[in-house]
Amino acid sequence: MAQVCEVCGKGPQFGNNVSHAHNVTRRRWNVNLRPVKVKVGPSANKKVRVCASCIKAGKIVKA
Repeated sequence: MAQVCEVCGKGPQFGNNVSHAHNVTRRRWNVNLRPVKVKVGPSANKKVRVCASCIKAGKIVKA
């Protein structure tokens, strides 16, 4: 399953680990995803994976 928010589409960012000896290896920063039950319609609920910033911003309505 992809590390992508279903509301805003935010995904992981990539960069480098740099040691004191300047050895460089790839790394990634994952999104803070949370499984949440969301109201979709007037009576329908759906379980989606949403990032914490969308939950804090109120972009979803919890069921």
